[in-house]
Amino acid sequence: MFDAAALSAIADLELVSKRVVDGTISGLHRSPFHGYSAEFSQYRHYRPGDDLKYIDWKLFARTDRLYTKQFRETTNLQCVIALDTSASMDFAGPSGATKFQYGRLLAASLAHLVSRQGDAVGLAAFADGLNGYLPSRGGPAHLRSILLTLERARPGGRTAGGTALARLLDLQKRRGLLIVISDLYDEDETVEQALKRAAHIGHEVIVFHLLTRSEVELPFRDDVEVEDAETGATVLSGGPAAVAGYREQISAFLERWRARTSAYGIDYVRVFTDTPLDAALRSYLRRRALGPAA
Repeated sequence: MFDAAALSAIADLELVSKRVVDGTISGLHRSPFHGYSAEFSQYRHYRPGDDLKYIDWKLFARTDRLYTKQFRETTNLQCVIALDTSASMDFAGPSGATKFQYGRLLAASLAHLVSRQGDAVGLAAFADGLNGYLPSRGGPAHLRSILLTLERARPGGRTAGGTALARLLDLQKRRGLLIVISDLYDEDETVEQALKRAAHIGHEVIVFHLLTRSEVELPFRDDVEVEDAETGATVLSGGPAAVAGYREQISAFLERWRARTSAYGIDYVRVFTDTPLDAALRSYLRRRALGPAA
């Protein structure tokens, strides 16, 4: 049911995200994110039919009158999801789903999860700049705006993630949760500096590193011509020796990102597109709910 390729073929992103979230959180003992809180607002006289659990019995003992407590719901989490929409995300592995399709479904599911808790969620799309931005807000109408924006998004262009993320941070009015979904091929130091800055000023940062198995394993025995999706440059794989060298370099690339994020206290989650989306999300949320020791 939650195979990425199958889900990507369903047109209604709202239905997909709800289905993934409902399937994912069933069985979790508690929400991995903190949802809305109920803040005391005022007292009012008890009226027949009011819920008895909201009666202040201590006040009744002092005044011999029944009063109920009223609360104001407040948001204690402001989340913004930044999705990489550059051309390199438009690559499909054996699963049949591109990184962009998988990332879009992941972004929709996370937005649905945060919104259904009563928290505020926003969306940013970035490639060679910040190409789209919806500020963090709550409510089903805003969630539908996010899902509609995701449905209309298309991958393309080169990546300049550092500039885009720096601009996104400037737009945030207060500290919150920043979720970045990307293949992280833009290794410019400005990207690292933007993530470091986000963590330094108090944002909680989660990075979902999306990859296909083909990109990591390069499963080609013969020479193949490989084209860069963003620059159009081509190169011959060069046979077994070149494949071995490539695998060594991609391993070093993955380790660099793991080490960087760890150094700045950023939650790093590597996800392959052949992993069922609900399984990937459930695995991460369970680990998050259990805390750092997990």
